[in-house]
Amino acid sequence: MCGRFALLAPGETVADTFQLESAPAPLPPRYNIAPTQPVLAVRLAQTGKREAALFRWGLIPSWSKDISIGARMINARAETVPEKPSFRTAFKRRRCLIPASGFYEWQKLNGRKQAMYIHPQDDDLFAFAGLWEIWQGADGSHLETCTILTTTPNELMAPIHNRMPVILEPADFDMWLAPGDHPDQALHLLRPYPAAKMAAYPVSSLVNSPANDVPECIAPLA
Repeated sequence: MCGRFALLAPGETVADTFQLESAPAPLPPRYNIAPTQPVLAVRLAQTGKREAALFRWGLIPSWSKDISIGARMINARAETVPEKPSFRTAFKRRRCLIPASGFYEWQKLNGRKQAMYIHPQDDDLFAFAGLWEIWQGADGSHLETCTILTTTPNELMAPIHNRMPVILEPADFDMWLAPGDHPDQALHLLRPYPAAKMAAYPVSSLVNSPANDVPECIAPLA
């Protein structure tokens, strides 16, 4: 799964990387983004242009009567999103890119779990494949939520965890964001990212608590 990640890039870099017409509202660097918190995402506006939006992390299906379900919907398995009731409509109509600088996973080592920080070799900003949904409460309020797709691990991730987030290449952004009449054509994009383009190193247990959102979360373990 993907349960924590970081976004360190300023809004101007996000705008350049994702070809936005304007930079998103200023956001501080985030070193330990956790489920149910706001996350920055890129989607297609009604104009057909890309826009930045803030979603609550943890998808709440439009038909759900219980908002707490979102905490269990932070990830969606790429293999089943076209059929799963919770995700299939969003897969057809509401896709997004979730900018990130790196993500965390916990590796089982000698009976304990070691936090690992995984990031691109070149430290460039990258994008998770995401889905988003609109939920309406009984009082008429609206909440926009999202989930991160996961797939089988590459060679780097396999010793760390049995799943990894789907990371998209910039050349594939358009196909992912605009499903058109044939959303299944994008299924081939939901594959493991090349291990040669990634790096990983152990970090401290600071990241275990969502209350810790500090640079030390990504510092290599001494």
